[in-house]
Amino acid sequence: VQLQASGGGLVQPGGSLRLSCKSSGFREDHYVIGWFRQAPGKEREGVACISMIEGSSVYADSVKGRFTISRDSAKSTAYLQMNSLKPEDTAIYYCAFAVGIEPITIPDEYDYEGQGTQVTVSS
Repeated sequence: VQLQASGGGLVQPGGSLRLSCKSSGFREDHYVIGWFRQAPGKEREGVACISMIEGSSVYADSVKGRFTISRDSAKSTAYLQMNSLKPEDTAIYYCAFAVGIEPITIPDEYDYEGQGTQVTVSS
């Protein structure tokens, strides 16, 4: 399984970014994509995850109401729309893949992870 994350960048506080995670190299239609982030000196944090077959999703409390995860199953791509960004959202964002139907919030339960994309929120 290969995962390609993209869409990161530098944005001012209050701004928006949309991250994409394109997955390939598998045959399963029931899988989950999770977004995680890690800031310097901090532990990895789950941000959001989505069932690619059902569309159900789970969010971390820190991003509820600001971030929206969505998917285009035909393109094997998950998106993370990030609005009202704050400096504390600055981190490397990773997407990960796991076989399953229900969203998975525990990072260790994912089987594959893509390279990260840097998100910097600064004025």
